[in-house]
Amino acid sequence: MLTKDNKTLKGAVPTATPYRMLCSAELQKSLEATTGVVLTHSRFTPLHKTRYGVASRPQEIASGVYCLEVGKGIMRSNVYFVRSGSSWVLIDTGSTGCDREIREAAEFLFGSDTLPSAILLTHDHPDHAGSTPALARTWGCAVYVHPDELTLVNADFSNFFSIVKGYANPLDTWVILPLMRLMPRRHEAMLSASSFKEAARAFDPGTSVPGLPDWECIHTPGHSSGHVSFFRSGDRVLITGDAVLTVHLNSLWSFLRWGLGRNKQQLSGPPWYTTWNWRAAKQSVATLARLEPRVLACGHGLPMSGTDIAPELHAFADHFR
Repeated sequence: MLTKDNKTLKGAVPTATPYRMLCSAELQKSLEATTGVVLTHSRFTPLHKTRYGVASRPQEIASGVYCLEVGKGIMRSNVYFVRSGSSWVLIDTGSTGCDREIREAAEFLFGSDTLPSAILLTHDHPDHAGSTPALARTWGCAVYVHPDELTLVNADFSNFFSIVKGYANPLDTWVILPLMRLMPRRHEAMLSASSFKEAARAFDPGTSVPGLPDWECIHTPGHSSGHVSFFRSGDRVLITGDAVLTVHLNSLWSFLRWGLGRNKQQLSGPPWYTTWNWRAAKQSVATLARLEPRVLACGHGLPMSGTDIAPELHAFADHFR
């Protein structure tokens, strides 16, 4: 639990609770009493552990919203399955090679005959969009991104360097682009294999979210130019992508801990080394704080829930530099 002085209250019932840490019926009842989110025994099954100590089955973090951490090491990220009526939508796809795990989770939740109505991407980074080509081919569904992100999605090797130059983050500038120039054939093949531009569609964030009529899309640029978050105002559930995290990745020590799967839960901004525009990122944190969420579901780190989330996010936005 994050308190106003960022300390844990010993013996207190958490209001900002990492869902994947909850294993007992007693803790489940405490969460329900504190947050008002009902987690029935049929959906909140005992957690299965992976090598990183997280759930290998999707966990319901709000009504019809399920979180699953996929990937390994520093490429771990959260994907979200969101039910809407008789259909469902996948938000983000993890890194390359996560498609099988995601498909199995979807079958566990919705059955083998229920395909998603859409894939939505918060942004086109390899740890959030890496399994998009495989899933789009298997499911035959469209992939929706913000119009500002579509330019990057549609890039190929012939125009990649000229396009990415205007959107490059520090890691791109210092590492990725120089390596691509040194090994052009290899990286041309990699770009081709990771492309999903045939399935990609731009959507207007000012209109309804494809497949999710009860949600709204919030443009949260900074980490990338077309980064978006998704908000359901009815119960104030906020899926942030990398605009806000619940794990700190902006120091060497915290990054090493993250790579080893030792997650210390705390509010944080996006990783600076993969962020395109830091000033815009700070403005996006403030934008999300104004939504005053009760459930905070990020691209990295454990989801958080409770009445303390909104004031904590406001305080973080005020001091975020």
